[in-house]
Amino acid sequence: MKRRVVITGMGVIAPNGHGLEEYEAALREGRSGIRYIPELKELNFACQVGGIPQGVEALRESYFVPEQLVSMNENIGYAAISAIDAWKDAGLTVPSFDSDEVDWDSGIIVGSGIGGMDTIANVVVPMVNAGKVKRMGSSIVEQVMNSGTSARVGGLLALGNQVTSNSSACSTGNEAIFEAMMRIRNGLAKRMLAGGTEGASPHIWAGFDAMRVLSKKFNDNPEQASRPLSASAAGFVPGSGGALLLLEDLETAQARGARIYAELLGGHVNCGGHRMGGSMTAPNPEGVKRCIRAAIADAAISAQDIEAINGHLTATFADPYEVKNWTEALERGPETFPYIQSTKSMIGHCLGAAGAVECVAVVLELYKGFLHPSVNSSDVHPDIAAFSKSIPQQALECPDLKIIAKAGFGFGDVNSCLIFKKWEE
Repeated sequence: MKRRVVITGMGVIAPNGHGLEEYEAALREGRSGIRYIPELKELNFACQVGGIPQGVEALRESYFVPEQLVSMNENIGYAAISAIDAWKDAGLTVPSFDSDEVDWDSGIIVGSGIGGMDTIANVVVPMVNAGKVKRMGSSIVEQVMNSGTSARVGGLLALGNQVTSNSSACSTGNEAIFEAMMRIRNGLAKRMLAGGTEGASPHIWAGFDAMRVLSKKFNDNPEQASRPLSASAAGFVPGSGGALLLLEDLETAQARGARIYAELLGGHVNCGGHRMGGSMTAPNPEGVKRCIRAAIADAAISAQDIEAINGHLTATFADPYEVKNWTEALERGPETFPYIQSTKSMIGHCLGAAGAVECVAVVLELYKGFLHPSVNSSDVHPDIAAFSKSIPQQALECPDLKIIAKAGFGFGDVNSCLIFKKWEE
């Protein structure tokens, strides 16, 4: 029996807001979290703006005791805060550290695109080069190993089911949610936290600046810098943050009287194989279209049922191609094309956290009945001008909105697509 999967809790720490209430308000207002970062200028970055959550140090100190903070870098911190928020939001209790009880029915899949690079750059490399290995401390390994993030949350919440960190570039968050859905569907877990996290560090962003794919024309006007779908798009804006969604099988959620935000109908992940135009940095269009169609089939809906798309849409040359892939995959031209939006227009590209932070936006939109705008997109790219009416320029009240598709296309030619549905009793 294929179990139905619903979302019963969420936690988010984004460049434009921490917590569901603040994040929703920012989305509705089209409020940007992108700011000028003086450190990037000092380091001779071409791009000197980015999306970084604010007030994090105070948050960390309010959530964790000093002994915990010693081994909690930014990457792990974003995930831990989001996980605790999601857990409590779902009506669950954070266990005490002196309890011997383990929750064998609950697990977590949370990944990063790059991970603890700040710890490697600021601590490991300097201390090793200085011959001070013995003074690095015992917490370094858990901060830099890829699975350190999920392991830390697993300990905070006494999770006894699968506890794993994944990594699939920009598709990481979506992939984690997909894998968690499949585990619940197959009866291997009753509930799973799933999402992504990414720290803010020049050492994480430097490679992208070197590739010249970051925005550099709006350093003096940060809120205008991220311009998905726009004719004046000038590259993506690096971002950071974290988000976790609590996925739960419907029967378990209903039995405990949980509030249900939305249902995750289905999804798909694949790779274009670096063929037919696909490469480490570009998607194979056929792979993208196959991913979308397979997600629709898995959700047991038709392409006509999709009312809105929360795209990958990074503000690079790829945006018009993404719209073209969607129109071909859905077989819906400009006249019948669904709404399409980019959360990155307000928060930048949060890399491994992007999919999860944007999935929280999607679920909020379904639960509250609205669509957020794609800011800075009024000058729609000429190649997709025919789709202009499908790109919201301001928040839209949509009380009858039922189905949103969420996409993620990442470095390595990897693709992901999730189908969310408004919860109806």
